[in-house]
Amino acid sequence: MQVAVIGAGVIGVSTAYFLAEAGHEVVVIERHNNVAEEASFGDSGILAPSSIAPWAAPGVPRSLLSYLLKAESPLALNQMWKPSMLRWMRRWLKESNLERYRINRERMQRIAFYSRDLMQQLREQHQLDYEQTPGYLQLFRSEQDLRLAQTAFDFLTEFNIPHNALTAANAHALEPGLNPNTPLAGGLYLPEDESGNCPLFTRQIRALAQAMGVEFHFGSKVNTIQQSERGVVMQIDDRSFSADSVVLATGTDSAKLLAPLGLHLPLCAVKSYSATTTIRNFESAPVAAVMDETYKVAITRMGKRIRVAGTAELGSSTQELRQSALNTLLKVGYDWFPDACNYNTAAFWSGTSLMLPDGPPVIGATSVRNVFVNIGHGSTGWAMAAGSGKVLADIISDRTPDIDIDGLTPLRYR
Repeated sequence: MQVAVIGAGVIGVSTAYFLAEAGHEVVVIERHNNVAEEASFGDSGILAPSSIAPWAAPGVPRSLLSYLLKAESPLALNQMWKPSMLRWMRRWLKESNLERYRINRERMQRIAFYSRDLMQQLREQHQLDYEQTPGYLQLFRSEQDLRLAQTAFDFLTEFNIPHNALTAANAHALEPGLNPNTPLAGGLYLPEDESGNCPLFTRQIRALAQAMGVEFHFGSKVNTIQQSERGVVMQIDDRSFSADSVVLATGTDSAKLLAPLGLHLPLCAVKSYSATTTIRNFESAPVAAVMDETYKVAITRMGKRIRVAGTAELGSSTQELRQSALNTLLKVGYDWFPDACNYNTAAFWSGTSLMLPDGPPVIGATSVRNVFVNIGHGSTGWAMAAGSGKVLADIISDRTPDIDIDGLTPLRYR
């Protein structure tokens, strides 16, 4: 079967790899000139299935107003009075009760843990090195932050996920470079999680996919998708392209491509930011990945560089750099590792991913024949990329996926 994959981010490239491995003829169509040019490019680098969770969580509604009033905030709302944004926010807030949180987190972790196992297999099979570093440390600045995280702590304990609750002293012992002058109430260490370089991994998977015959068409934008007798026809710039099936692994264009087919998913564009700079003092740099849970900003070591990434701007799909978001990144970098590098000389980036109100992505067949989706992963796309690609390849190949896909398919939005 010839399958066209739209989108060459880490999700699309992983999907193409597993489709080719399953024996399909695969073509990847990408509007940019290389893989990992949008959300994957500035990815935080966090691969943490243990802590992956929906943003809609107990306590979030109470924190929402305080987030919006802070100058240095982890969250911003764009066009918040727009009817579509208000509808999305209502659905998002409904998902924040404990029962829905537990359901949604289990679904996200199901695909994320499966993805981690597949990445370990890929790493061993192909001797991949994507600047991976083991361990993931979450930092809580105040006792209130620790109380808000109690639901997550309980979830880890209930499902026997390895973790270590740390005192402030324990956290400093684990990460000697942490600034002793920044208030710290405690930490959470997840020894089985890791971090790495998402664009580098994506390029490596692209090379493996090409070796199996996958074709990449760069500088090609898909404008429309229509059904045909054979399968589907896509209008790409000023030409048509036919395939047996099509997979949308796209970003902000997803809704525009799906709507004419009668497919309407509650997708929200989420813009995130990153700052990447060279380490100047390795003794003061982080050993592993660190997450500031107060500001939802990650600090990741990638070889000789540090990446500070995070904040979420809901409803924005522009590439404009919002200064208040950059200020948040700089604050967190200087707060925790002030001597590691000069953050003011960092290369700043912003990119957009798509998030659904409950958190898990949608993977699988739509109600339109021969049209499949692998979208809605939000800012944790890399952590779910390999698993999502393998699941979708199994679905298209009429094989039973290795994991239960209940709650992960478009059926949950019918």
